[in-house]
Amino acid sequence: MEQRTAFSRSMQIVRECGNLRDWEMGRQAMTRNYSNWFVRARLKTRQLQLLAAMEEEGNVRRAADMLGMTQPAASRLLKELEDMLEVSLFDRTPHGMRATLYGEVMIRHARMVLSNLSHAHDEISALRAGLAGQVRIGVIAAAAATMVPRAISRVKERYPQLQIWAEVETSDVMLPRLAEGDLDIMIGRVLERQNQFKADVSYEPLADEPLCVVARPGHPLEYETGLTLRGIVNASWVLHPPGSVLRHRFDLMFSHIGLNPPQNVVNTNNFLAISSLLLQSDMLAVLPEEVARQYQQYGVLKRIPIDLPYRMDTFGIITRQSHLLSPAACVVLDALREAAGEVYGTAFEPVVAR
Repeated sequence: MEQRTAFSRSMQIVRECGNLRDWEMGRQAMTRNYSNWFVRARLKTRQLQLLAAMEEEGNVRRAADMLGMTQPAASRLLKELEDMLEVSLFDRTPHGMRATLYGEVMIRHARMVLSNLSHAHDEISALRAGLAGQVRIGVIAAAAATMVPRAISRVKERYPQLQIWAEVETSDVMLPRLAEGDLDIMIGRVLERQNQFKADVSYEPLADEPLCVVARPGHPLEYETGLTLRGIVNASWVLHPPGSVLRHRFDLMFSHIGLNPPQNVVNTNNFLAISSLLLQSDMLAVLPEEVARQYQQYGVLKRIPIDLPYRMDTFGIITRQSHLLSPAACVVLDALREAAGEVYGTAFEPVVAR
């Protein structure tokens, strides 16, 4: 269905160019691209499911059990796919079946296709039930505390039956899920170590994130003056885990002045756990300013008076380039852009549903 939509949209664009001959050539080319490979391949949904199961299980028999088929049937499906592609998708190792480079490509695209089919089923079911559709968004903490609630509340006022799934996670976790189609829209970052996704996504920058130190109300350092990083390096901390962007920036602040990062640390990115630990101890935490402001507004946490020299990189709205958003997702995207303009002063063109 998505390919047919892309095909129709491409023909519409060529028509708008006003050149009938070019349009006809474009139509024929699109028809060839649409039909040739898929007609010859005769890909089966079962083969795509098998690829995904093989990656999870690493074994033909267990993958077959997961799909409710016999091992010979699974092996036959896999061989048919490899014969058609003329490449080997898996290598046998002492620890099971491991995907080759070709296999990794097919698994990634198989997951995207299966996800799209699942979303299509969800949208059709929602429409049949009289609902407005479903939208899945992934959000970093700072945006979840500011623009996202504003956007969602406006969408729900206009479309009360539109179902929105909002997950708060780190960018490194969300970006692969966006690429595989598990998320419609993401608000976060494309990290340097995830450059393989850059060509597949559209990125609209919003703002960077200043950082601050927080603690419980009544903490001994709440009204301390002249605090420096050297003065708090030996404090007890609750921090995002190593490998996260926030933790990387936190550690850099200390290494930049010749200090080892704090060693007395509890690692978690769960904000409920962070706030609970802070409230029951004299531990410190570092959070984006917007998140800290929300906690302070309700009297849960207090900012500690120290200026931090590092900020988080700019985050933005991220979508898949090759994916046409559903009408429901377009509504949410427009609301997110509007809220971002109010919170961060960013200007956008309105998105048009297709």
